[in-house]
Amino acid sequence: MAGETVAGRAAARVRASLARIEACDAELKAFLTVDAEGAMDAAAKVDVRHGARGRLHGVPVAVKDLTDTAGLRTTFGSRLFRDHVPAEDDLIVARLRAAGAVVVGKTMTPEFGFGASCRNPLGGPTANPWDVSLTSGGSSGGSAAAVAAGMVPLAHGTDFGGSVRTPASFCGVASIRPTPGLLPSPKRALGYDMLSTTGFIARDVAMLARALRATAGPHPADPLSRKLMATGPVAGPIRIAATEDFGAAPVGADVRGRFRKAVSDAQSAFGAVTAAHPDCAEAFAIFHTLRPALIAHAYGALLREHGGALTATVRWWIERAAGISAADLLAAEARRTAMTRRFIAFFEQHDVLLAPAASVLPWPHEVLDVTEIDGRPLETIADYLAITFFVSLVGCPVVTLPAPMGHHRLPFGVQLIGRPDSDLRLLAIARRFEREAGFVSVPPPFP
Repeated sequence: MAGETVAGRAAARVRASLARIEACDAELKAFLTVDAEGAMDAAAKVDVRHGARGRLHGVPVAVKDLTDTAGLRTTFGSRLFRDHVPAEDDLIVARLRAAGAVVVGKTMTPEFGFGASCRNPLGGPTANPWDVSLTSGGSSGGSAAAVAAGMVPLAHGTDFGGSVRTPASFCGVASIRPTPGLLPSPKRALGYDMLSTTGFIARDVAMLARALRATAGPHPADPLSRKLMATGPVAGPIRIAATEDFGAAPVGADVRGRFRKAVSDAQSAFGAVTAAHPDCAEAFAIFHTLRPALIAHAYGALLREHGGALTATVRWWIERAAGISAADLLAAEARRTAMTRRFIAFFEQHDVLLAPAASVLPWPHEVLDVTEIDGRPLETIADYLAITFFVSLVGCPVVTLPAPMGHHRLPFGVQLIGRPDSDLRLLAIARRFEREAGFVSVPPPFP
C-alpha cells in the first residue's frame, strides 16, 4: 500500500481487508460474523511488535465458523449455538495469531460442516464470486469465496470428505488438506480419528506454505500430532500419475473433459503422465460406515435433546449410523488400513497423483443436495464427494490448484496428492505447476 510504514503494515492490510468485506459481502455472504473493531485492535498490537515479525505478520485471515475464537462468536452454523462465545482460541487459531495473523471474522459453513452448500439457519447461502447465482460449495465455501473475492489473502477451513477441496475448485483458488496430525487438535474427543483435519485456502501456494509452516507441529495432547518433515528442492523430472475417478467415483462428463485438458497441460510442461491409481474398490463401504458412526458419536446427543432444531442433513447423517456394529467398524478400519498401504506403495513409484478436485461444477443455490450426475442417480447425498473422500480415508496430503481456465467461464481445480508426510515436497511440486504449467488462480469477475 502506497505510503505504508513498516510499523503500520498490519493495520493497513486489515483496513483494506475490512473495506473489501464491506463492499462485497452483502452479496456474497461469505462471513457470518465480522469483527472489525477487534481486528483493528489486534492489528495495532501486531504492529507494536513489528520488530519480531512472524511468518504471517499482519496477514488478515478468516476462520471457518466451526473453530473456536476467543471472545468472538462461534456458532458451528447451528441455531443451538447462535450466541456461543468461546473463552479460548482453538490451537490452530492461537498459532495463527502467534505468527502475526489477524482474525477479521468467521466464515459461513453448513451446520457442523455437513452440507453440500454453504448455508445454515443463521445465514447464507454463500455465493460463488464467479457467478453469484451458483454455490461456493460446502463446507468451507465461505472461506473459499472470501479468498477468491479478495476479502482476505488466507482463510482457514476444515476438511472431512472434501470440504476444503471442493470449494477451492468451485471458487478457483488454492488449498491444502495436510497430512492428518500436522495441524493438531488437542481437544478432539476421538484422538486417533484422522478423517477430519484443518486446512487452508489461499490464492497461491506460497501463502499456503507460509500458513502451514507457521502452524504445523506436535502437541502433547494430540496422539496423532507430528512434525513437519523437511524437504529439499524439487528439481528435474516429476513422476506424475493421473486418474479421472479412481476407478469408482462418479464424475460428470464436463469435469472429465476439463480434467483431461489439465492433464494435457501438465504433460506439456513436465513430460509423460501415467494413467494409474491405487485400488479404491472398497472406499464407498469404508466411508459410509465410518462417517455416520463418527457423526453420530459427536452429535447424537443433540439429536436426542434438540432434534427439531437440527438441519435435515445433520439428522440424516446421524440416523444412518443406526445398526452399525462394533464388528462393522473394525472391519471398515481393517479395509481402510489395507487401502492406505496400497496408496503408500503407489507413491514408491510416483511423486504425485492428479485427480479432479470436484466431481461436478458449481450448481444453482436452489439445489440443496447433489442427487445425480449426468442424469445418473447417486446412492447417497455424499457420493458426489467420492473423488475427494477416497483420499480422506488414507491420510494423504492434498494441494488443490486451479487448472488453466482456457475459454471456460467457471474455474475447475485438480487435486495434487502425495504420500503421507510429504507436505512440503508436495507444495514444492505445486509451485512448479503454478510456474511451469499455468495452474494459477485468476481474479473472478465479481463485483
